[in-house]
Amino acid sequence: MFKRRYFIIFSLLFIFITSSSSFAQVNGGRGLMHVRSAWNLDPGYLLMYTQARFFGQVANQTDSLGQTSSYSLFNSQSTIVLSYGISDHVEFALSPVLYQDTNRGVSQYNFIDDIFLALKFGSLGKSGSHLKSGIDFSVRFPTADMHNIIFEPYSSGRIGFGTNTRLTWSAEPYYPGDGFTFHLNAGYWNHNDVGEKLSDALGTIDTIRVTKPTMEFMYGVGINFPTLRFDFSLEYFGNKFINKPPATAYSREDVAFLSPRIRYKPYHWMNFDISCDLRVMSSTEETDYTLPGMASFELEDMPNYPSWRFNIGAQFTLLPRKTYTISERDVLIRKAEARKDLFEQIIRDKSEKDVAQKEVERIKLERRKAERELERLQQIILEKYKNKQQKEKDKKEENK
Repeated sequence: MFKRRYFIIFSLLFIFITSSSSFAQVNGGRGLMHVRSAWNLDPGYLLMYTQARFFGQVANQTDSLGQTSSYSLFNSQSTIVLSYGISDHVEFALSPVLYQDTNRGVSQYNFIDDIFLALKFGSLGKSGSHLKSGIDFSVRFPTADMHNIIFEPYSSGRIGFGTNTRLTWSAEPYYPGDGFTFHLNAGYWNHNDVGEKLSDALGTIDTIRVTKPTMEFMYGVGINFPTLRFDFSLEYFGNKFINKPPATAYSREDVAFLSPRIRYKPYHWMNFDISCDLRVMSSTEETDYTLPGMASFELEDMPNYPSWRFNIGAQFTLLPRKTYTISERDVLIRKAEARKDLFEQIIRDKSEKDVAQKEVERIKLERRKAERELERLQQIILEKYKNKQQKEKDKKEENK
């Protein structure tokens, strides 16, 4: 069973990598696909998130003889994110972009693209509080062959850095994944690109350089409605340039996306995502394609950012290893067993009149959690019973 689950994980990982953000960064830990949660992973947990996104449209191109032809312009990207819980309030993330279409150059793609590192301080707030806060610090390492990519968030080919603050309100503070959650993000990114040359078309001379550091304000807000097997979420995210890059940048406009998402949760260690980013802001093209060094796209009928973007993702829990060896039913039973000492203490203290108010509240919270887990356990057992009955019914019909 253990080997089979690893086979499933790496088979799906291969599919995601070969099939085809925050903005440039994909969220691989707690939270939504783009908007991040203030909740950290539990210590010792390692999550792997694989994501692929795709956009395509017909474009026109003019050759040296002045003849115009049409062709399909694609933009796809594949990313993997590894998130590890170091402690109750510290989390580390490594996020290499494995594949990125560039639509120029000899190969027309980057493999590998840039790599992101992030250190997150989260799950900050009072125990049992509905509101949690967090902050992360990220660095972007320019390991790709080409940067300043059309239809993608601006990149300069320099080491960039930034920070992002997070707020999360959870209806179920002890089990945030079991109830409605609201997430709010606000961040800053510095591209550290002064002196950088952005264009690279062959046979041209580009004298334009970045004269002041490109900086962005990043934002995002999202809500999530979970059920036993599916999560339904909606995100709104985008950017606002504080200092814009020069006119040779393909992505120098402010932009915002609205993104509905559905998450399927077949196992407690595996989730699947599907979403679509719909551009709701930024329709005025500010890139000057007549400048030296710019690619010869005729994009008067094209958006400066994708008008839509289709996303698929899969999340796997790699550590601890015991995650694979127990069923969801066993997970809930173990949670109940972990409270055994507490409930025994409740029984012993039942006759005492002088019980602290804080202890009373703790007992109430534990009771609500136990009731919720019992409901989930009953649903799991009922599902298994129905499946068993259906199989027996199908078998009888086959034997007739």
